Amino acid sequence: MLKQNLQQKLLQKLSPQQIQFIKLLQVPTVALDTRIKEELEENPALEDISLADMNDPIEEYPDKDPDDDFRGEDSGDDLAEFNVDDYLQDDNLNEYGNRYDSNDDEEEKKELPIAINNTFFENLQAQLDLIPLEDKEYLIAQQIIGSLDDDGYLRRPIPSLIDDLAFSQSVMAEDEEAEEMLKVIQNFDPPGVGARDLQECLLIQLRKKDTSLKTIQIAINIVENYLDEFTKKHYDRLEKSLSLTSEELKEVINEILKLNPKPGDSGVSNLKQMQVIPDFHITKNDGVLTLTLNSKNAPELRVSKSYQEMFQHYEKTSEKDKKLKEAVHFVKQKLDSAKWFIDAIKQRQQTLLKTMNAIMHYQYEYFLSDGDERYLKPMILKDIADKIGMDISTVSRVANSKYVQTEFGTYLLKSFFSEAIQTESGEEVSNKEVKKILEECIGNEDKRKPLADEKLTEILKDKGYNIARRTVAKYREQMGIPVARLRKEL
Repeated sequence: MLKQNLQQKLLQKLSPQQIQFIKLLQVPTVALDTRIKEELEENPALEDISLADMNDPIEEYPDKDPDDDFRGEDSGDDLAEFNVDDYLQDDNLNEYGNRYDSNDDEEEKKELPIAINNTFFENLQAQLDLIPLEDKEYLIAQQIIGSLDDDGYLRRPIPSLIDDLAFSQSVMAEDEEAEEMLKVIQNFDPPGVGARDLQECLLIQLRKKDTSLKTIQIAINIVENYLDEFTKKHYDRLEKSLSLTSEELKEVINEILKLNPKPGDSGVSNLKQMQVIPDFHITKNDGVLTLTLNSKNAPELRVSKSYQEMFQHYEKTSEKDKKLKEAVHFVKQKLDSAKWFIDAIKQRQQTLLKTMNAIMHYQYEYFLSDGDERYLKPMILKDIADKIGMDISTVSRVANSKYVQTEFGTYLLKSFFSEAIQTESGEEVSNKEVKKILEECIGNEDKRKPLADEKLTEILKDKGYNIARRTVAKYREQMGIPVARLRKEL
């Protein structure tokens, strides 16, 4: 049975301006310049003042009150929703740039030299070109090289690789031919390239060493037949199975640990480094901290004066035909978009400064102490959100993607946040203080008998930190420290 209902709902929706601000807020400084250039290319009504002033004669745009020239009549419903004055004012755009750190201007002009290195795949191709091969063999080898991942492994099965050759290059190959070419590539540098798994990668590297040595022979045996015991550090089982002493096993293990489990990384690691540009600078002068915003976060943008004049011209036109209305609507959209973008950039700057200023004052003693974690107070996102009167999600977006440069290093804002731990005396301390103690305990432990989580819990309790074993395990995992068995050394 069909029936109609009338329901009333209260929904909260983000406006396009709010969505634009949120997206800009989480953009790091290193990507903001690119985002602004994209907007300048898409919207001709938006101008970069530094570029516009180079091309525009001053006399063409004399300072004047827009109301002196604008005497337009009512132009209909399409134009009644907005005020032309909103687009004809400069909004004192220069003012918001004066507070920000401008020390980066000279650095921006300097062009740093870029080192040009051959990539991992180019090095393999160069080695392939030196080998005398038939055309078919060369194409198969080339296909194998192109199928390697960034770690240098061939994860793609040989039959699938042969299918790719047949479809893309009309080369009909057999499994044996592909296997033969794979063996050729596995002899290339870096050693271990072209392996299909970790075991094969390590074996390739070991077999390139002097296999007449007993240590290498045992290492090959371990990787070939006892890899699971080796990775799980069951050294007692290895000693028993291979009839080795602790010293002999230690020598063999050290030989295996010298091998590279990811041979492809040696050629691409430099290309994967992420550039970090600090969003803020904190300087200390006579016990007083000063916060500045990186000048890259304060671009000088304005609404295009030519588009403002164009809009004025349309408004003064007495005849309002369809084409003219469409033109006015287009100009209005571009002016709206430019104004929203400038407002979003301003709001981004204000939010960044407001959030970082609150963090700096909350952790004032920590910054004055040059990063001594004993002075780091427990602080969660809600603490800062309450201080600045903003939502927790806004603080999270700033903390997760922004960096601050201090006199003791450059840090992600997220690193200053930590949960509170209560000591036996009732004092609240940062969990980072507990992590620091854990790190010191594990760093000073006897690696032949590493400290289990239960023992670490007892040590912390002796120091006045009443923490459960599962919490200790959680902190250890957050610091990337493996369990006691995997920390064991001979």
